[in-house]
Order: sequence, then structure tokens, then C-alpha cells
Amino acid sequence: MNKYVEAVLEQTKRKNSEQVEFIQAVTEVFESIAPVVERHKKYQDHAILERIVEPERGIIFRVPWQDDKGRFQVNRGFRIQFNSALGPYKGGLRFHPSVNLSIIKFLGFEQIFKNSLTTLPMGGGKGGSDFDPKGKSDNEVMRFCQSFVTELYRHVGADTDVPAGDIGVGGREVGFMFGQYKRIVNESTGVLTGKGLKWGGSLIRSEATGYGAVYFAQEMLTKRGDSMKGKVCAVSGSGNVAQYTVEKINQLGGKVVTLSDSNGTIYDAAGITEEKLAFIMDLKNVRRARIKEYADKYGAQYKEGERPWSVKCDCAFPSATQNEISGEDAKVLVKNGCRLVAEGANMPTDPDGVEVFLKNKVLFGPGKAANAGGVATSGLEMSQNSMRLAWTRAEVDQRLSLIMKSIHENAYAASAEYGDAGNYVLGANIAGFVKVADSMIDQGLV
Repeated sequence: MNKYVEAVLEQTKRKNSEQVEFIQAVTEVFESIAPVVERHKKYQDHAILERIVEPERGIIFRVPWQDDKGRFQVNRGFRIQFNSALGPYKGGLRFHPSVNLSIIKFLGFEQIFKNSLTTLPMGGGKGGSDFDPKGKSDNEVMRFCQSFVTELYRHVGADTDVPAGDIGVGGREVGFMFGQYKRIVNESTGVLTGKGLKWGGSLIRSEATGYGAVYFAQEMLTKRGDSMKGKVCAVSGSGNVAQYTVEKINQLGGKVVTLSDSNGTIYDAAGITEEKLAFIMDLKNVRRARIKEYADKYGAQYKEGERPWSVKCDCAFPSATQNEISGEDAKVLVKNGCRLVAEGANMPTDPDGVEVFLKNKVLFGPGKAANAGGVATSGLEMSQNSMRLAWTRAEVDQRLSLIMKSIHENAYAASAEYGDAGNYVLGANIAGFVKVADSMIDQGLV
């Protein structure tokens, strides 16, 4: 690794020693961009690395709310506005008990380069809370969301920072937050994406991350003269991303045999068909129940406490959460014939797992490239809001497909330019970094 890159990485580790996920994300990017920094001295001269690892702004705040029994509760809220070189900060809000500063910073840092890759004018940010919406009534979720936005509203805006959903934040939560924002500022504006279709949302937004991951996988396969048709696929998770990953794989002729939640994995060798997927959507989106009910209904195998990675498959789509594929999991996948991994979640493969995939020439689409479809369509929603119009489903899907194709082409071209064609980790990091870094230089000392 270049000495300058090493020095900044060590400094970042010292200053953020307890932030494990953030350090992991920075290390992965720095390892990829070292040859770029070596070739172009301007990045060191302008201290780009020192600047890019420091958020432009970080907000931590308390969120008091009242439960249905009248008891007062307090959670912690976060918004990290990491980099605005390319446009307004853009990135989701995550409501989950695991949320802390390290996770929000890792997500925000990744978002810088993901948004850069989309070709849309969006900076990088992320936010959320350690609030857990599971088991809460609609009224409790509403009261929490209203309290959260009562502080957050002063830091966001259509031309400043446009949050969206993430884990634990779907249409219900976005609706409550948008309503509270509108009520406070007396303005109906595109301050949040992932809105309902009746009040400013975009068609394909719900589907976008899952669809985009499959589009990216299809591009990787096409580059090798192959396609998704006939591929047996393992998908983790059972939320929004996983559901629409299954739908698009089915449409392209593949077969999905797994889904999972925090309790375990279902394995359905016959494949998760359109009818079975409809059951999953009702199970998870409406009844908010456990995946085991699928196994009980359809006679599928249920693996208590396990992830899907022991199942034989051609392609894997980790779509649940960070670090869900370890080095050992990756070895099992390779041994069982997996030849493609497209990350639907953010950083779901740990460093050892990534190394295994790259060493074994597995087609590996890192999250910042493969799952960029979600934020890309959020960007399209921003555009529609600004123009006060709505595109058709076909128009948005076509734009999404073209964006994912462009991301693939740019990542592949960057990997080839730096001597490792087809290494999408290298290519995505370099392509995303160069655009942001050059923009920071153009805009002076900011």
C-alpha cells in the first residue's frame, strides 16, 4: 500500500479506534484506491484522503417518545452528512437496535462512492436510530417518527440532505416522518424519498435495490457470455431487498431456493415461485411474522439459527445485513459451486470472505455497485419531485436498468485500467473515488 495511504489509514484507526465497521469500510476503499493515489500526486497534495474520511457534519440527538402504556422512552438519533461534493447528501435512515455511530459512519462512507457511481448528482450521508420498530404498534411508531423528525427537520431539505428508508424504515415510517416535516416547515417538498405513490413517490422505488442487484449480476454474467437463465440462487433476508431480488431473478429465468430472517433460513428446492413470493410479502410486509411459517405452509426445509450459505447454488445474493458472509461461509459457497455473488445489502461480506471470492475468480459485485439501484431510484424520485411530475413504471425501470449498466461499465473499465479487469471491488472503489476526489479539488478547500 502507498505510504501516504497507509499513514492516513493508521491515523483514521487511531482517531476512530472503537468504530469497527467504519474502519472496515475505510480499509477496503483505501486498499483499492492506493494505486490511483500513487499515480496521481494531486490527491496527496490536496489532502483528499484526510478530508474524505471526516464527515462534513455529524448530528447525534435524543429522541423521546411515549409508548401505548403512557411510559416515556428515549432513543438516540443520528445523521452523518459525509460528503456533498457531488450534490445534496443522500442516504437512508436505519431503525434497528444495533445502530450506533460506527455503523452509521460506515454506511455514510460507503454511500459517498455508491452515489458517485450512479451518475446522479448526490452526495453521501446516512442516519437512523437504535429504535426497534418490531413489536411496536402503528401509533408507537408514529410517535417515535414524529419526535425523530422534530429534531432532524432542521438539518435536512430538498437541496441540503434528502434521507430515505433502510432497515426498519419502510413506507409507513417514511409517511409519518414526511407528515411531521410538512407540518413543521409548512412546505410540501421532496425532503424524503421512498414516499407513497399518491403523495410524491416514484414507481419502482420499492423494487429498485433488489432489481438493481439482479441487473448488475446479469451484466457481470453477460460480460462472460452467460445469463441468469437456469441459475439456482441463494438469497438471504426476507425484507424489501430480498423480495424484489427474488421477483427479478424469476423474471430472468433463474430459481431462488432460500430466504431467511434473524431466526433462521428456509430452503425450498422447488423454487420460490410468484405465488410463494406473494405469501412471503404478506407474511413480512403485512403480518410481520417469522419466515418459519413459509416452511410450515409449503413443506420446505427450515434451518433454525442458520444462514443460507451452506446451500448449493450458482449465485448468491446476500440481502440482509453487514458481515453476514464470513470467510468460512465464502469457502463453503465456492466449494458448492457458487460462481457469482451480488451484494444486495451494505457490506454483507466480511474482508476474509471478499478475499476468498476474488482469489477463486467468483464474479463479485460489491454493495456500493450492486445495490446502488435503490439510491439511484431515490435520485430519480428527487428529479420527479423537483419537476412536479411522475414517470411511468416502464420509464423508471428502463432508467434503472441503464444506470446499473453504466455502473457496471464504469467499474469494469476502472478495474481494467488498473490492471485487474473484472475485479469489481477495485473498479467500483476507484471509479467512485476519482469522481468525488476531483470534484473536491475543483471546489477548493471545503
